[in-house]
Amino acid sequence: MAYYKDMNTPPSEDVTQQMSKINSAGLINATLEKLWLDCYNSMASSNLSLWNKKLDAIWVVLGGDCKEGGEEDKEITALDLKIYESGPLSQIKRGFEKPHATELGNKALQYILLKKKSLFLRRLQNKQGKGTAYKSEDDDDFE
Repeated sequence: MAYYKDMNTPPSEDVTQQMSKINSAGLINATLEKLWLDCYNSMASSNLSLWNKKLDAIWVVLGGDCKEGGEEDKEITALDLKIYESGPLSQIKRGFEKPHATELGNKALQYILLKKKSLFLRRLQNKQGKGTAYKSEDDDDFE
């Protein structure tokens, strides 16, 4: 016997909660994808300040699922402190003017630290199941 649902009957609370979770997950993934694209563009244009701001925005999205004072929180704080101790973030200048060696050294260090921060956040995103490298507990280790 076929079952037809009356379209005038509101969905159950369970169905509504599931739909809300799915919609929320989709919005979070779309937001993260846009932020990552902005990060890559900032990285490519050597705009270290904007790159860092976009990474901070990603942390705000992902950090909401982390325990305050937990391992991830401590890791991102340590990375941020290293970045800020290295001097002001700005765009790496290109052109005819040769930058001072100290400025180049700081920018190189900042670039490396921002890459570390990016990788940390991407791995955290994957670990939370919001990224590209998702592994289900049901998956077995062989083909």
